[in-house]
Amino acid sequence: MNFGPNLNYIYYITVGLQAICALHCIRKGNQNKWLYIIIFLPIIGSLIYFFGEIFTKGQLRNVQSGMDAVIQPTGSIRRLEEQLKFTDTFDNRVALADAYLATGQTEKAIELYERSHTGVFTENEHLLSQMIVAYYKAHRDEDIIPLAQKLYKSPQFPRSQAHLLYAIALANTGKSALAEKEFKTMSSRFSCFEQRYNYGLFLIKQGREEEAESIVSEMLGEASHLSSRERRDSRQWFAAAKDALKSLEKATS
Repeated sequence: MNFGPNLNYIYYITVGLQAICALHCIRKGNQNKWLYIIIFLPIIGSLIYFFGEIFTKGQLRNVQSGMDAVIQPTGSIRRLEEQLKFTDTFDNRVALADAYLATGQTEKAIELYERSHTGVFTENEHLLSQMIVAYYKAHRDEDIIPLAQKLYKSPQFPRSQAHLLYAIALANTGKSALAEKEFKTMSSRFSCFEQRYNYGLFLIKQGREEEAESIVSEMLGEASHLSSRERRDSRQWFAAAKDALKSLEKATS
């Protein structure tokens, strides 16, 4: 029986884990305490260091909590509902609203967001951004615009989902010139693929097929120059761009 490939995998995993732990150890200034253990007991020492110093119990609880929320979203929502009944605070309302929004219960989310959008929280960036997403899902374009204008000067706004939804809302409410201005600010090369694809759709609706074809073609041409992770992160927009390009080519042939 040949164990060669399996032993190679174990060797590379051990060396990789050892390197991660050693670098973390040096950066944290723990070399006197841990470095010799990591070097001379590569597997056991590295595992002890990893779970003792890098991957803490608190992080493990966070991961488990996140997994529970994915596997049992209704259980997570029930806990948040009980928490809100016990203590009706801004944070508890928004946490439950976020959970409702993530599980497709948009109207329930909107009700809680609107209850929270009062007093000192009318300028809260997280709340405004989430309300924009909820209103978009509910096809309430007119309600998106004033909220987005409150966020407009925020440093995070230019590359945010809220900015894209603002541009779409402007287009859907007949404010085409303003919409195009916003789409253009989100048209950086080698990035913003969701935004650029939506700009292409906007141009198609405007009857400007040649400009739309140029945008989606440029997007697809950039894909080969991206890292595998970047391509993976934006694969749905490349797939959508390919479909749009085929439709445009058929329309013009």
